[in-house]
Amino acid sequence: QVQLVESGGGLVQAGGSLRLSCAASGRINSINGMDWYRQAPGKRRELVASITSGGRTTYVDSVKGRFTISRDNAGNTVYLQMTSLKPEDTAVYYCHALRFAVDYWGQGTQVTVSS
Repeated sequence: QVQLVESGGGLVQAGGSLRLSCAASGRINSINGMDWYRQAPGKRRELVASITSGGRTTYVDSVKGRFTISRDNAGNTVYLQMTSLKPEDTAVYYCHALRFAVDYWGQGTQVTVSS
């Protein structure tokens, strides 16, 4: 089992910044990679950013140049640095991990960007 706990969400004005954290615990060995997803009201959950075990990163087009995903050296914590936030970034952000073809999710953290 893998447990994921997100933190760092909140209310911010447009143009502001937030940093989300996702702490992984439990059987974290052999986690293939970790991701951040988000889900806005009435919309499908979308993949925002990914980081592989080797450190390769990918982003959805709408956040490129504004968001940065990273992980600590131990690989236990993944971060999402969000800058130049827009109202359309408002969503619940979820941390995700894949280990041996099993998906693990955090409980989500709300990010609200006011205009």
